[in-house]
Amino acid sequence: MTKYDYDVLYLGSGHATFDGAIPLAATGVKVGVIESGLIGGTCPNRGCNAKITLDQPVVLTRLAERLNGVVNGDLTVDWSANVANKQAVIDGLPKMIAGLMTQSGITLLNGNGVLIDNHTIEINGQQRVTGDKIVLSMGQRPNHIDVPGTEIAHDSTDFMNLKELPKHLAILGSGYISMEFATIANAAGSDVTVLMHGDTALRQFYQPFVKQVVDDLSTRGVQFVPQANVSGLEENGDQVIVTYGDDEALAVDYVLDATGRIPNVENLGLETVGVDYTEKGITVNDHLQTSVDNIYASGDVIDKTQPKLTPTAIFESKYLSSVFQGKEVGPINYPVIPSVVFTSPRIAKAGVTVEYAEQKDCKIVRNHIADDWYRQVDKQTIGDSFLMFDDDQKLVGATEVSEKADDAINTLLPALEFHLDAKQIGRIVPLFPSIGASAWEKL
Repeated sequence: MTKYDYDVLYLGSGHATFDGAIPLAATGVKVGVIESGLIGGTCPNRGCNAKITLDQPVVLTRLAERLNGVVNGDLTVDWSANVANKQAVIDGLPKMIAGLMTQSGITLLNGNGVLIDNHTIEINGQQRVTGDKIVLSMGQRPNHIDVPGTEIAHDSTDFMNLKELPKHLAILGSGYISMEFATIANAAGSDVTVLMHGDTALRQFYQPFVKQVVDDLSTRGVQFVPQANVSGLEENGDQVIVTYGDDEALAVDYVLDATGRIPNVENLGLETVGVDYTEKGITVNDHLQTSVDNIYASGDVIDKTQPKLTPTAIFESKYLSSVFQGKEVGPINYPVIPSVVFTSPRIAKAGVTVEYAEQKDCKIVRNHIADDWYRQVDKQTIGDSFLMFDDDQKLVGATEVSEKADDAINTLLPALEFHLDAKQIGRIVPLFPSIGASAWEKL
């Protein structure tokens, strides 16, 4: 019988790895994790955790704005202090995550890993390690727009580390990253121009809700340019000239490229060992196996219809942990996975979309946020929620735009996932008054 260095060898150390690898190693399974950068990957170090920390002062200023007259005094965001606070929050995370892994028995291996064969990974061209099973969880990286001068643009990591906020910021794209950072930068005092690829922002979300967010940002000074078709970037002294449209030019101090993220599949030896992939990521079956049966994939690097979000990666990582322990033999059965864009107000959703519900003639209950007494406590005026029900009156979808949309959708997830009926919902008695009580009483 062939003896390998590890029972399971992971390439990458983000949520697609550690959430499942830690409990797996704790059972005595010999686990190795290869990482070339910061332990924990994108989310803790340059994604979710950093972003939500930078956003918190925006939430506070919006609340103070709505309660103006009840609360006196103007609040402003100190960008440099905000970035310093963000760094203080996330600095210890790699060490903490690494400690959890090593305490469970995981061996951490630093360097760039490349597949040599279906059981062997070479690290930095020097050390070779073997694994009975290999999990590819390399995640994604920011896309770079394919125009002359693309190297002048900065990615989201660069932006979140800026010590000084640019006076005039151009953001390329109008997806999650663009809209969230436009919100943060605008609230901190930057003049923001969003150069859109098409006519719509946040295409994954219900467009009338998106329009409420865009309209609010527009009243706050954010400029949106539909179908900008950016064609080039050029430095001009301390400024950058962005060419777009029919040879129109925009002079800014900083360009943030938020044109999406792409899977890390290059220069990893995937072709060498026969692991199939597309431009959207690694191809897997319903057991997260690649085209090589002992090699699996997890997280954002997968080509999948499920949203490429941290909760999805966590679920996949834990699923593989159960598979490797022999606790799970069936295909992965994804739960309802919610998604949210952290603008102010936020947009969140879970389950079937409004468009799907309309096509299937589902019952749709529409609620205007300002009509809810609890939302009047902090004087919310922007927002709506839609609840979609099937023929059995079970909740099958929900979406909301409001300052508390993320909390409201989180509250409703049990009803969506477990198909609760009216009697079961009646057994849920939330804390009152709370956003949970407000969300449940609409069912």
